[in-house]
This record gives sequence, C-alpha cells and structure tokens, in this order.
Amino acid sequence: MTRIFLGLSCAFALLSMTLDSTIAQSPKTIGSIERLDPAFDKLVPPGAKIEVLGEGFDWAEGPCWVKDKGFLVFSDIPPNKIMKWDPKSGISVFMERVGYTGKEPFVSATPEPGTNGITLDSEGRLICCCHGDRAIKRIEKDGKITVLADKFEGKRFNSPNDLVYKSNGDLYFTDPPYGLPQREKDPTRELDWFGVYRLGKDGKLTLLTKEMTRPNGIGFSPDEQTLYVAQSDPDAAIWKAFPVQADGTLGASRVFSDGTKWAKEGRPGLPDGLAVDQQGHIWATGPGGVYCFTPDAKLLGRINTGERTANCKFGEDGKTLFVCADMYICRVRLASP
Repeated sequence: MTRIFLGLSCAFALLSMTLDSTIAQSPKTIGSIERLDPAFDKLVPPGAKIEVLGEGFDWAEGPCWVKDKGFLVFSDIPPNKIMKWDPKSGISVFMERVGYTGKEPFVSATPEPGTNGITLDSEGRLICCCHGDRAIKRIEKDGKITVLADKFEGKRFNSPNDLVYKSNGDLYFTDPPYGLPQREKDPTRELDWFGVYRLGKDGKLTLLTKEMTRPNGIGFSPDEQTLYVAQSDPDAAIWKAFPVQADGTLGASRVFSDGTKWAKEGRPGLPDGLAVDQQGHIWATGPGGVYCFTPDAKLLGRINTGERTANCKFGEDGKTLFVCADMYICRVRLASP
C-alpha cells in the first residue's frame, strides 16, 4: 500500500508541476475580440486573444517592429523613454531622453515630453516624432541623433505625433498639440493650425492640409493612392481619406468613417494610430480598441482592449498586430500577414 500511495503522490506532484508550468507560460490577456462580419475570421482566427507582453507604462505609443534585429520598440511618452520588447528577453529600456532633451523639467498637468510615433527609414534607422523638442528626429546607427525637421517657414511645430514613409522616400507626418505643456492653449505655440506635412526626400517641407482639428495617426493604402488620417477630436472623432496626387500633395478629403457615436457611448479613447495591411484593410485604434475596416469602410470587427488604445502596427512574421493600450503593450496573432 505504501508503494501505491507514494506512486499516487508522485503522480499528483508531477500533474501539479505541469499545471503550474502551463499557467506560468500562458500569457496574461485583456479585453475581447468582437466579430461583426464573417470575413473577420480570415484576418483574426477564432480563439485569438489580446496577449499582454508588458504592462505598467505611463502611456504606451508608437510601436515599431525592427525586422533586422527581431525586436519591437515603442514609446512610453511621459517618462521620455523608448522601450524595447524582445521575444527572448522581454521588456527593457532602449533609449532615454530622445523626445525631450531640455534641461528644465517638463512641467504640465498632462506631461507628454517623450517620443510618440516611430518608424524605420529605408536604411533601417529609427525616425521619431518628438513631442518635447517639437521635432522629427533620426536615430543614427551609432546612437547619435539627427534633427530632420523642427520648423515650418521659421515657426516651430506644435508636437509631431505620427508618421509614415511613402515608397519614394517622402515622409508624411501629423502635428497636433498633445506634446505642448498646455496643449492648444500653450503660450509657446507658433503655428495657428494643426497640420499634416510632407518632408520630401530632398529635404523640402510642405504643408499638405490644416483642415483637421486634431490630426493624429496616419497611413497609406497599399497602392499609395490614398492617405488615411485619424482625428482625435471628441466632437468629431473621425478618420479621413485623402487622394494622393501625382506630385505627392493631397486632394479634397472625405470622411472615411465617423466614430463619434462610439466615443459618446463611453468607450475609452479616440481615433489615434493606424496600420494598413497588404489587402488594404485599415486597422485603426479608436474608442475602446482597434477597429478593422475594409477599404470601402465596412467595419468587420473590433479588438476591444477596454482601454484608451493609442496605436497599432504589424510585426514579427507579419501575422502579429502589436497594440499599445494605455499601460499595456499587447499583441494579437493574425490569420494572414
């Protein structure tokens, strides 16, 4: 009998260890995935979860997958840090004091001095929207910083927010007031509008539009014939679509989708960052999570984080959507790249 009980005891111990190991390896998840059209299953497989990769950030933003290094960088704006998530080693600080390099403390009721949107140029260098320094900067391979643009016609930007490259090397970016200490009422404001700009490969800076009240996330359609821009205005929480002219300027806009009703329902957050996949679907952060639209603006589904959701970008093998949701950095496994 003693041998039987010892055997059972060992078996239960092994089972317990296996369960504990499984629990430890299972990632924390948040929110839910809402399927509004059967076509969404071809993009996000049934059973997919919103996996938490890291948490405890002040305000996570600007995810960017660095393909040749195999890791993700993203902004934690209030503490002025660029963070890193490595599949092998987890979360660490990548760089500090890129968004704001001033010697004086950044004093604000809602301080956002750090970097916001981050992308890669054709040489694999990180290009950053820098709130506190009100500039677009490039991080060189040796870690040095180069300012690419900080003024339009001699006047300082408000606080560059998000950015995207066109295949010809032109950089398009938005400039709302969120990084200014007093935002739109800040006495140091030098521009009377919140614009969308193009920094040409030749270094020429062009104001493309100043019609949007709070231009934010930005992205091209796969054929680069359309530029999508999010507007984080609670009274007009919309996404606009602009035709891209042959010379790279923008034609007359149209409202692509209006999320004001979702914001008024009490879903946290507003239209913010976005990403466009190879098939032309627009994955746009908005009230309560990430919205997936077809190119003709049909809503297929929502990734409901339940948090103010700032931005999203694709990475890893192309079948991962990284999501910045307030204090969380998350990922959702997709069905197709």
